[in-house]
Amino acid sequence: MKPKFSTTFLLMAVTLVVCLITSNLFATKVFSPGWGINLPGAVIIFPISYILNDCIAEVWGFRHARLVIWMAFIANFFVVAFGQLVVWLPAASFWDGGEHFDYMFNMAPRVVVASMLAFLAGSTMNALVMSKMKVASEGRMFGLRAIVSSIAGELLDSLIFMPIAFWGTPLDTLLTMMLVQVSVKVIYEIIILPVTSLVVRRVKISEGVDAYDRNINYNPFKIKDIQ
Repeated sequence: MKPKFSTTFLLMAVTLVVCLITSNLFATKVFSPGWGINLPGAVIIFPISYILNDCIAEVWGFRHARLVIWMAFIANFFVVAFGQLVVWLPAASFWDGGEHFDYMFNMAPRVVVASMLAFLAGSTMNALVMSKMKVASEGRMFGLRAIVSSIAGELLDSLIFMPIAFWGTPLDTLLTMMLVQVSVKVIYEIIILPVTSLVVRRVKISEGVDAYDRNINYNPFKIKDIQ
């Protein structure tokens, strides 16, 4: 019996989940590349999740991308929930890493909620735009579609995350943070676009798949609809 998912699809799906979880851990480090700009460490790896999202939506279609997005969402919730549980456990008397461990995993509830909702909405928007543009363009201009879908997804992600996570921050500061973060992530994806395009072409050939989402249900909650 032919397997339901290919090895390549599973590897991409797992990698996307790992990128999301890792980016949340990296977000606890804020670095300054200069020019008065401060960025969370997550910007180094988080865009990869959008690149993988583009690849999955382009090759296998929106329904498979939607399934992977929910997989990542649930896995992230699992890590956050159990990380909080471990924070609450009493530390051994000889262990001196409690402060650092708590700093990594004891995130403010509103930051957790903001991060998870932003990812779910932004990634779904990314896959939806990629899917609809592919049908409209009859599969042409992958690079343009990847950039436009990423901008749409990253904007929605930031519009949800920033106001919730940084509530009370002056509006001009908040807008600057949003603009810088979206710009850095999109530039990151543009730089790596030749690699993304090459991977997509090779995967389509090796898998013999090039899905077009005609007459499908874009309801983000229809997770079981993957055929």
